[in-house]
Amino acid sequence: MTNMKVIWNPDAPEEWVHFHRRHHGSLQQSWAYGQALSQLGVTVHRAQLYLNDRLVGLAQFQCRRLAFYMGLASCSRGPVWAPDLGGELLAQGWRVLKQTIPTRAWRATVLSPDQTAEAMPPQAMRGLQRVMTGYSTVMLDLTRPLDDLRAGLEGKWRNRLVKAESMTGLQVHVRASVKDLQWLLERENLQRQLRGFQALPTDFALAYVDSHRDRRQAFVVASAVQAKQTLASMLFLIHGAVATYHVGWASEEGRSLNLHNLLLWRAIEQLKAQGVEQLDLGGVNTRALPGISRFKLGTGGRLLTLAGTYF
Repeated sequence: MTNMKVIWNPDAPEEWVHFHRRHHGSLQQSWAYGQALSQLGVTVHRAQLYLNDRLVGLAQFQCRRLAFYMGLASCSRGPVWAPDLGGELLAQGWRVLKQTIPTRAWRATVLSPDQTAEAMPPQAMRGLQRVMTGYSTVMLDLTRPLDDLRAGLEGKWRNRLVKAESMTGLQVHVRASVKDLQWLLERENLQRQLRGFQALPTDFALAYVDSHRDRRQAFVVASAVQAKQTLASMLFLIHGAVATYHVGWASEEGRSLNLHNLLLWRAIEQLKAQGVEQLDLGGVNTRALPGISRFKLGTGGRLLTLAGTYF
């Protein structure tokens, strides 16, 4: 059997960034994501996997302590693999990662592949047990012409967009503005307190932006302003050829005016112009979050339910 070689915690990001971009890696497997988590005090371990000196995979693990001496190392929406690897090699790569990860002995090591169960070769997860069901998201293909993307919008979604576009006195900005970002994160903190939900700390977004030499390659904030008052805002994090929707906020007036439809469409235009090829709209849960899920599905994107989490 061909042996797969792994190098842990490489210190040069160029090879990682190039491979991640080429193979449309997830946000959670991007170099900047790991850098941002490290700034927030999270232990991160990275692995580059090689076959005959050819880079064929990347895996980024977030590590945390559970109880007593137990720890958890989680590879979320990864590894990122070269597309020509068969199931036997994928299974071998996972075994090598699990056996060599430089963490304490008493730890659970899990991965959540960034693929659907149908897309994975049958042998890839041999010997592993699924412990959680898969995450669902909506993916938009931004390599399609804008006219095709607009034609693919669900009818009611498109009507709301047209209505928002017809508003007078409304300014829309889509830009890599740290000022706009900080303003949105302040509103995000307030709405988390009011609604009582938890997610990555808002400081993560600032750390993510700071991990880039060129902020324009890290994010855009789409904002709708009327009479010098911001009515709605959305944040998109860029990672190579993919962008991921991160957080959004709207006032009651902004929601009634369907401004998130307008902001998402303008963001699509801007991200496409910047060379972004895919837009990941984030989690979909029609039972717990029916309104948000309908909004994302209304874009005409492809619903993906990933294979799940394996131990």
